[in-house]
Amino acid sequence: MRSHVLARTIVSLTAVAGIAAGSLAAAGTSYAASAPAAQSAVTSQSAAATTTNLGLSTAEAKKVQTWLKQYWGYTEDIDGKLGTNSWKAFQRELKQYWGYTGDIDGIVGTNTIKALQRQLANSWGYTGDIDGIAGSGTQDAFARFANGG
Repeated sequence: MRSHVLARTIVSLTAVAGIAAGSLAAAGTSYAASAPAAQSAVTSQSAAATTTNLGLSTAEAKKVQTWLKQYWGYTEDIDGKLGTNSWKAFQRELKQYWGYTGDIDGIVGTNTIKALQRQLANSWGYTGDIDGIAGSGTQDAFARFANGG
């Protein structure tokens, strides 16, 4: 078992070295074929992790970004993808008015959702618990917010 693990480790390190050197010749064909697929999967996961629309369509997210740009210092493109900078701007608003106490880091965590839920409960028909879980009630109210009613 140990020799198998050692052999796999050596082959993997060889593949990584081959990729880093810009040549996959030393890594062997099976590793050369799988490396781009693995890299692609990581890139997709990273992109997905940085966009949190909470159920909004692209058009609805663009409306939110337009509002954030007008009032809360959002400076990026209006692309309909609520990423880190969109949420940093939103956190500034949530901090000023809705009891958000966390860092302005653009991470949509429990405290960000709780503050958003307080805002949505105030004016956008959210009736659920302030629990930091972006369930269907939160998402529906967020869509009403995005659409202005």
